[in-house]
Amino acid sequence: MANHKLVKPAGFGQEISPREAWKLFGIMAEFFEATERLKNVQPAVSVFGSARVRPGTLYYRLAEETARLLSDAGFAVISGGGPGIMEATNKGAFEGTGIAVGLNIDLPREQPSSRYQNISLRFKHFFARKVTFAKHATAFVVFPGGYGTLDELFEALTLVQTGKTRQMPIILVHEPFWRGLIGWMRERLVEEGMIDGTDLELFQICDEPRHVVEKLCDFYEQRGVEPSPAEQEVLLNL
Repeated sequence: MANHKLVKPAGFGQEISPREAWKLFGIMAEFFEATERLKNVQPAVSVFGSARVRPGTLYYRLAEETARLLSDAGFAVISGGGPGIMEATNKGAFEGTGIAVGLNIDLPREQPSSRYQNISLRFKHFFARKVTFAKHATAFVVFPGGYGTLDELFEALTLVQTGKTRQMPIILVHEPFWRGLIGWMRERLVEEGMIDGTDLELFQICDEPRHVVEKLCDFYEQRGVEPSPAEQEVLLNL
């Protein structure tokens, strides 16, 4: 039987190189700029959805109308800054009375930025962008989308479930799209003990833009939008 030995890669255990150190400073700069520019943008709703949705389609119209109503209700609206649902979200918020925020990301295939942004930030690192979505949100609203949207949805659910962010509304829009996923979560995750049945109560489903706004307003009318001291500590350690 052959003997196997772990071979350390070249440079393993050596000091951080100047290039790696410079990269760390770049990451810190992204966090600093986002924190500084968004510190007064409250209350804010982070909105997720597909970049592939075309203007004029059902999902685009739903996102645009929802964002406009949120904006008029006093919420800043944060999107990924790109096309599709992100553009619809920024457009609706921009045309409302609130602030439209775009968290743009550099991708191998250039992601065009929406022009409907009062505040525009650009990230090189997905994880810094994801922290920004979570850190500045008082709610998450999720429209139909693909891998990226599902990633953001389950990130939000995990943060709320584990207490790594404060309790807040997570709303899925357009029940027919989410029906199969929720059924699988109930039949597999709950039934096989991967999550508790109460974990399905961490999110709500809406079909109408006005119902999204009503649910958010009802939630915060009962407790206020300002985080408690304990919640501020949680957000500080996010």
